[in-house]
Amino acid sequence: MTGVTIRTVHDVIGLAAVSDYFSDVWQTPRSAPPYPAEVLHSLVHAGGAVHAAYDGERLAGASVAVFGPGQETYSLVAAADRGLGYAVKQAQRAWALDLGARTMRWTFDPLVGRNARFNLAKLGAVGTEYLVDFYGPMADGVNDGDESDRLTVTWDLTAPTPSYTTADDREAAPSTHTAPDGDVLARRDLAGRQVHCRVPDDIVKLRTADPVLALRWRHAVREVFTEAFAEGFTATGMSRDGWYTLTRTEEAA
Repeated sequence: MTGVTIRTVHDVIGLAAVSDYFSDVWQTPRSAPPYPAEVLHSLVHAGGAVHAAYDGERLAGASVAVFGPGQETYSLVAAADRGLGYAVKQAQRAWALDLGARTMRWTFDPLVGRNARFNLAKLGAVGTEYLVDFYGPMADGVNDGDESDRLTVTWDLTAPTPSYTTADDREAAPSTHTAPDGDVLARRDLAGRQVHCRVPDDIVKLRTADPVLALRWRHAVREVFTEAFAEGFTATGMSRDGWYTLTRTEEAA
């Protein structure tokens, strides 16, 4: 973090740079950014916040958040160069807490395992809602050709930093679903309290190499999640080797 600063952005030039950064991350032309500068400016004017991370003078990360109902904030987008994501989210957290918020929500692609581990294991957020094809067709360079399922996570901003633990009993749970690669996709413990679901090693690369196979993964994981969420499960963890842990409380059983 030496030489890195994070601050809110309000000026037109700074917001245009953030818009260009998001274009580069999502591989869209800068003339057709996913978050145009004028939209970012309106969100800031309405009371939202655009945070930007600078490595020296170079823009290296950014996020956008707005207030929702009650004491809740909603993060529209966040992206950062490797190693800076946690600092960007903590800047969002500090901004929200200063304004009286207690929770923050956002969505992400549940097939992107590294994002799942960051959100669930490192931040301690919980996956609370599975959204099928949330955005409809997307034409950016990251999501093009896939269906835009998203997992909503809810982050308790007042909770302590989590301590990450692995699910040592995963292999003992019976298999319930088979993945598109022919191996086990999901397991469920006999007590009905935990479901474990695997995702591909790198879904972004897979979309480029074999979009048909990537879509088969989308549908397979969707089936596991929608079944589990309908029974009251939430996503509470992600292992280093790409396995979600979904947990059901006694109240939901």
